[in-house]
Amino acid sequence: MSVLKQSSERLSTKKDVYELPFFKSLIRRSLNYLSAGYPVHYTGPPGIGKTTLAIHVAKRRKQPVTLITGNKDLTNNDLIGAYKGYSRKKLNDNFVRTVQKIEENVTEDWASGHLYEAVKHGHTVVYDEFTRSSPETNNLFLSVLEEKILPLYGSKSKDSHIRVHPDFRIIFTSNPAEYIGVYDTQDALMDRMISIPLNVLSVEAEVAIVMERANIKQNKAEAIVRFVRGVKETMDEKKGRLSLRASIMIADMAEKTNVCVDGKDKAFQNLCLDLTYFSVLSMIEDEEKAREIILNQCKKV
Repeated sequence: MSVLKQSSERLSTKKDVYELPFFKSLIRRSLNYLSAGYPVHYTGPPGIGKTTLAIHVAKRRKQPVTLITGNKDLTNNDLIGAYKGYSRKKLNDNFVRTVQKIEENVTEDWASGHLYEAVKHGHTVVYDEFTRSSPETNNLFLSVLEEKILPLYGSKSKDSHIRVHPDFRIIFTSNPAEYIGVYDTQDALMDRMISIPLNVLSVEAEVAIVMERANIKQNKAEAIVRFVRGVKETMDEKKGRLSLRASIMIADMAEKTNVCVDGKDKAFQNLCLDLTYFSVLSMIEDEEKAREIILNQCKKV
């Protein structure tokens, strides 16, 4: 019996993806690590569900959740906060009718950053795609994780730092280092987190994710997952960008445009070509060969 047929027996109805054994084990381990005070890091290709999983795990801690999205323009001011603008307060004193006293105070307004609020109040932070932020910015997290303090660099605050709340925890997510727009991460930061790769999912998990994300029936999800896996198996996967997102997009478009999930159907063939051709071509750099691989695997559905 094939792996896909076995998964069909276990997934007779649509169910919560996170109830699958693969994810239940992963979530349980992650919560244990977080409870023990260790940050967790999910790494894997785009479209595999890292952010959704991280938020799900964060919510399970029953603490407020703060989402920070990594990008090259993220600065210490964004994370810590800064004084922005001024407020003016004017007081008129007419205690004596013939004498008017006017007092005017001008103060700078403090705007707290997301990390500052999370550290101060014990939130669970999901730092999504943290490797898209510069290493200089991410250095701030070394003090948070190691010394349990948040330095208030350049904030003009009277205090040099604030203490990390004992309930504060953090979950990182990242794409592989070979992806565009990703910085090399300093070893000192990586050494302080528990990294869990999500680049390899079981067939059962992939089918369940496609069913949930595209709201598509199981037999259709299985056919699409089988097609994408078949394409990937014909080439060196490490060179390509064909991920679970391809399966989700094909399923979503098939459902929304009423395309029959059938390898003999011309509309389905075109859909598979449109949504996978560029990724396949980037792996083999041969236009005719790329079309041949995609159509051959499509016709097996």
